This record gives sequence, C-alpha cells and structure tokens, in this order.
Amino acid sequence: MPLSENYGDDPDEGTAPQDPDVSKRSRGLALVLSVFGGWFGLDRFYVGKISTAIPKLCTFGGIGIWWLYDVILISTGEFRDSDDLPLRQWEISPSQFTQHRLVGRAEQRVAELEEQFDGLRQQFNDLAERVDFAERMLAQQRNLEPGARSQNPRLPAPGS
Repeated sequence: MPLSENYGDDPDEGTAPQDPDVSKRSRGLALVLSVFGGWFGLDRFYVGKISTAIPKLCTFGGIGIWWLYDVILISTGEFRDSDDLPLRQWEISPSQFTQHRLVGRAEQRVAELEEQFDGLRQQFNDLAERVDFAERMLAQQRNLEPGARSQNPRLPAPGS
C-alpha cells in the first residue's frame, strides 16, 4: 500500500514553501538602508543594482527625489532586485555561506593541535627529567670512583 503524499520523505517537511517569484533579500533591511543610506545608494548596492547605485551615489540620491522614490517603492513592496524579483519578505533570510561550518572545523583543528602540542610538551619535560637524572647519576658515579680527580685534573670537583 503506497503512502499518500502527506507522509512523504520530503526533507523540507514542516517549513513554509518559499515563493520562487520573490527575492531572497530582506525588504526590512533594504528599507533601513534606503532611509539612512539612500542618499549614497546603499539600498541599490544591497539589491545588486550597481549600475544605478553609482549614479545615485554621485547625485546624492538624485538630490533627494530618487531617494524618496526608492523609500516609497520599498515600503510598498514594489522595489525589485537585480534579478527583477520584488522584495516582499521583511525578515532576513539565513546566509547561504558555510562560514559557520568552516569556523567550527577550524576551531576543532586548533583544539586537536593544542592537544598534540601539550602531549609533545609533556614528553619533552619527561625527557628533560630523564636527562637531568642521568647527569646526576653520572656525576655521582664519577665522585664515587677512586682517583677520579687525579685522572682528569681539568674538571672541577662536584660541589666546589
């Protein structure tokens, strides 16, 4: 008995379907950029309209007329991005970049390297203790040998 479509193995199950005819860019962010930075074309740079952002920047928002026009278009939801899709979503969509995964991997790798470094430091300290012990044992052996001082007159006696 086949399952109905309601019980499908769809990975996007439970999420609201995204309208493909709407821009992924945030209308709210575009409005904030337009109100506070529209004189410099920040709203147009944000939506990818570089060819119109530069003249808007050079004319200080078309001496205010172009700036006001864009504020009205964005607030009514008729402003479009570089792909000619309208900005209708107020919230900011999640980033498409995998920066957070890369940072997590880098942090994990740094932690592994720190553990290896600590292990090497411990081994080095153990080796230094063994060398120190061996030097003390050799010095003690040298002191116990009869006539050790007369055989090698250039070496000072330990403890002097």
